[in-house]
Amino acid sequence: MTSTSLSAPPAKPPVKRPAGAMLTGILALLTAVAPLSIDMYLPAFPHMAEDLDTTATGIQLTMTAFLVGLALGQLLIGPLSDGVGRRRPLLIGSFVALVATVICAVAPNVEILTAARFLQGLGGAAGIVLARAIVSDTSRGPAAAKLLGVLTMISVIAPVIGPLAGGAILSAGSWRTVFWVLAILVLLMFLGALFGVRETLQDEDRNRGGLKTTFQVAGIVLRNRNYTGYLLTFCFAFAGLFAYIAASPFVVQNILGLSETRFSLIFAMNAVAITLVSAVAAALAGKAPYRTMISIGLAAGLLAAAGMLISVTNGTPMVPTLVLFAVFQGSMGMVFGNATVLALEEAGHHAGTGSAFLGSLQFLLAALVSPLVGLWGEETGVPMGVAMIGFLVLAAASYLLLTRRTTSAEAQAPSV
Repeated sequence: MTSTSLSAPPAKPPVKRPAGAMLTGILALLTAVAPLSIDMYLPAFPHMAEDLDTTATGIQLTMTAFLVGLALGQLLIGPLSDGVGRRRPLLIGSFVALVATVICAVAPNVEILTAARFLQGLGGAAGIVLARAIVSDTSRGPAAAKLLGVLTMISVIAPVIGPLAGGAILSAGSWRTVFWVLAILVLLMFLGALFGVRETLQDEDRNRGGLKTTFQVAGIVLRNRNYTGYLLTFCFAFAGLFAYIAASPFVVQNILGLSETRFSLIFAMNAVAITLVSAVAAALAGKAPYRTMISIGLAAGLLAAAGMLISVTNGTPMVPTLVLFAVFQGSMGMVFGNATVLALEEAGHHAGTGSAFLGSLQFLLAALVSPLVGLWGEETGVPMGVAMIGFLVLAAASYLLLTRRTTSAEAQAPSV
């Protein structure tokens, strides 16, 4: 493909060897830092409101500002990187995130904290969107599927374990300590990008023509029915998972009557469930069809979500509810990584743009889901159950109606 061509991208040449251990570690760190930053400070909300002399709503707005910055940053940085390469936007974005995180740690009031959180998300978006694009630049088929599966697993699990890590930090410090720890992680991210990431998008593969070409490329990517199908499958499934993340503290503590300690334990066990299933899915890349794994994950998730809706409308019995939580979260491990690799295969050399839409829609939906599941108050799990099954139905419909049965990625995979 020439640098000015906007036609559908050709298949990329096979990569000679998988990413080395150092690059894999750097990409994992790039992927983890921004999602960890979403809610690591969640346990400190009451203390922050008192310390900064503001309301709970004012503190919650800092999380919304971060999510908006994270979504907007991916929409800006992903397409930009298709034109100028991956390395420069990655370094600039990481540096902006570092400065913003330090400002968060020393913020004297909630207004400055909110503005800094927006910039933190805007810059931190570079790590998420460009880590996926770098994998797509350098790998294909099973090699890409394995690494993308790991990165996707990290991006999904990080917001789940963030509050647990934040709680541990708060036991030894204040909410500002959480941001100083995040600043150290962002510094490591910046140094890793500076010294360990080379440019992966060759000059001849870059888009030319400025903003007009950027919009044209975005249109091409979104008009690809298969890409859009996998995009919506991934994002709607993630929204269903985030409905659980947002509502489970109220369901487990207010409705089931379990303590904060037991809730943390349940949360951690469910994080282990999705981690293990994601690891199995990554190990099966190239051995089992990606679409088969997605189908299994969606079917199990739909059954668990339906069971959850029945449970919360019939008194929310403890054991079935907790089992369904684990099954639902675990089943998503079969969906996220595989849907991501198939979407980016469809995006081809426009992987930065393709990754941008994946990440931005993912976190925009997350920002919308949180208030939705609390519409009917904190003493019912019905909104959570409705949201979980509703988003899974949308994910399954997108998958079945928009994507084809064979993919270029599976055509490259060895038979079992």
